[in-house]
Amino acid sequence: MDFKFLQNPISKKWVILAPRRAKRPDISKGAEPICPFCLGREMGENEVYRVGGEPNDSNWKIRVIPNKYPFAPIHEVIIHSPDHHKNFDELPLHQVELIIKTYRQRFITHQKKGQVFIFHNRGEGGGESLPHPHTQLAVIPSDIKMDIARLSVEASYSSGPQPISWPASPRLGGPSQGGPAGGSGDNPELGEMKHESTVLTPHFYLFCPKSSQWPDEVWIAPKKRGRAFGEITDGEVADLSYTLSRLVQIFNLRHGNDFPFNFYIYPGGDWYLRIIPRIKTLGGFELGTGIFVNTQDPNETISFIKEHFAAPNHEKIRTHHQADYERRV
Repeated sequence: MDFKFLQNPISKKWVILAPRRAKRPDISKGAEPICPFCLGREMGENEVYRVGGEPNDSNWKIRVIPNKYPFAPIHEVIIHSPDHHKNFDELPLHQVELIIKTYRQRFITHQKKGQVFIFHNRGEGGGESLPHPHTQLAVIPSDIKMDIARLSVEASYSSGPQPISWPASPRLGGPSQGGPAGGSGDNPELGEMKHESTVLTPHFYLFCPKSSQWPDEVWIAPKKRGRAFGEITDGEVADLSYTLSRLVQIFNLRHGNDFPFNFYIYPGGDWYLRIIPRIKTLGGFELGTGIFVNTQDPNETISFIKEHFAAPNHEKIRTHHQADYERRV
């Protein structure tokens, strides 16, 4: 077994022991000079899904392969395109739409097997080991509680996004926290944000919670609520593709090209996508207490997005909206 789930008997929180992942190639450090995701490497992988071409040929647009170093019973890699360098901000929008549709297809394929967690890492600071743009999908057993912030089930969307429930900070000896993906769980309501400033697109709200844990983190939540990600429509896919591409573009200008970030898609009902720039490094206080120190006012972040989302002013971003968050607490 390449991995196993272990529960801390005191905190009741889960960890995954996966020592084999330490042997992953790291192209950025010269461990493997030939990228395993580029054209010409198709024969060496047990492909599970593709867009374009025939199995094992090089005429593909997107490929999905099993992760060679898994930490879950089902762990897949979604390769965004044959291009080794272009990601959401540089790929044509139709290619980004194919990526999001592939997320949907894989989510639907696995949704009855457990909790389908889709996540993207970019840059060494974001946990990336292979720079060829890709997303990962991991199916976590349903009996494993994942502490993931969720959109509250009580609020309506009549005046904007719902309040947010954050998982309680871990406390040694405290009760089990969190809830199964898709359910209301037993997370306490730690705060409500009923009047978040938002950016509206045809199908989504973009907002930065007042209790944001990371500088410049952004949430994208669908206006049509109460659904899992697998129910996203083609119209929403097109809107989400543009929104994601534009956000990465303006944050590239703000933080510098190829800034490190993560995003994930909430695996249960009332799905959302959360983007987290990884410019800030967590310090001992945050790691020890579970209480994040955010060095950026979320109101400034949403104002920045409002000003530049429709038509980015490159010069103004470079001269007035540069970010400097490389701080430790």
